[in-house]
Amino acid sequence: MLRRLRTAIFRGFRFLHWHLFTVLIFVGFSITVEAVGEYTTNCSSLLPGQYLCNDLNIDPHTQQPRGCTEAGRAKVICTSASGIVCSETNNGTFEREISCKYTNGYSYETALLLSVFLGMFGVDRIYLGYYAIGLAKFCTLGFLFLGQLIDIILIATQTVGPSDGSYYVISYYGAGIEIIRMDNMTFRKPQDDWGVPGHTLKDEN
Repeated sequence: MLRRLRTAIFRGFRFLHWHLFTVLIFVGFSITVEAVGEYTTNCSSLLPGQYLCNDLNIDPHTQQPRGCTEAGRAKVICTSASGIVCSETNNGTFEREISCKYTNGYSYETALLLSVFLGMFGVDRIYLGYYAIGLAKFCTLGFLFLGQLIDIILIATQTVGPSDGSYYVISYYGAGIEIIRMDNMTFRKPQDDWGVPGHTLKDEN
């Protein structure tokens, strides 16, 4: 009986010892964090998740950030995560460049309406800056209306845009269409089966 009592007392002391040790570690860690305080760094090198850019300053006419350049970049004010101080401003805010779609006044709705109703005269192409194609459509009634139909599809899907490389001004806020193109400069990730004689797609199935 006494042996069991001593064993129970020993286990109780050991349990309290480990709990006290855990509490001391937690208190020491808290004191260390408070002593370290805020972390100062160059906020331009922060990773996603360490900052938020909520104030995008959207232009209601273009639905793009104000000051969007032809290079497709715009500067916005961002806020770093709690505890991070930006060395540029000595506070939690900093200026960062984000991607945007540069617009030059070409309306998507206008281009599409011109293509539907006046496309046979090439007015849509002239509006977008393709004067030679517009003149050719004017002289041939939109290549006998076939070219007009093709242009309606190309403009509606935003495959054909303004000749200066800018994006359409779309009066509603929503997802835009991104055209993915590939040329000889596009990087192709090498595959293990490249160069293997007799290899076909059927071999993988």
